[in-house]
Amino acid sequence: MKQFKVTHLSWLFLLLVLVSLNVSAQIPAQTVPEFQFLRLNQKPYTNKDLPPGKMLFFVFFDPGCEHCQRTIGKMDKQYTSFAKTSMIMISMDSLSRINKFLDTYAKHIRVQKNVTILQDKRYQFITQFKPVRFPSMFLYSAKKQLIDYEDNEESLFKLINAINKTSK
Repeated sequence: MKQFKVTHLSWLFLLLVLVSLNVSAQIPAQTVPEFQFLRLNQKPYTNKDLPPGKMLFFVFFDPGCEHCQRTIGKMDKQYTSFAKTSMIMISMDSLSRINKFLDTYAKHIRVQKNVTILQDKRYQFITQFKPVRFPSMFLYSAKKQLIDYEDNEESLFKLINAINKTSK
């Protein structure tokens, strides 16, 4: 009889399945919640580190998700459209997978001064922000109020329109 080997990815998959059963009725966070993630250098980054007076654009992604790959790839081609925001990209995955993903799909985005890349080792993003699926994109005003939430790669234009409208 073969034994089932439990790996990190198995736990992550189980967590996502369990959370997805509960999130279908969830409403994405209407204001920026308190959080603590890690920068790629493993130093903490909290909601207190967010730049004041700027729109906040949170992008929750999974490097293995094809929808995330396509969405971030499209965003990378239009990276100047997000220059008026402080973009915070977050993944629960390992540093090596995050970096490989960024090198492949976000070559232009990752080097922008307005972009912060974070790792969610404590799996807080799902419980704090309440995304529905990957990729989850939250646009908040400078006052940290939700302007738009999208989780469909075909909805990038809605976010870009909201950024342009809000920044006028």
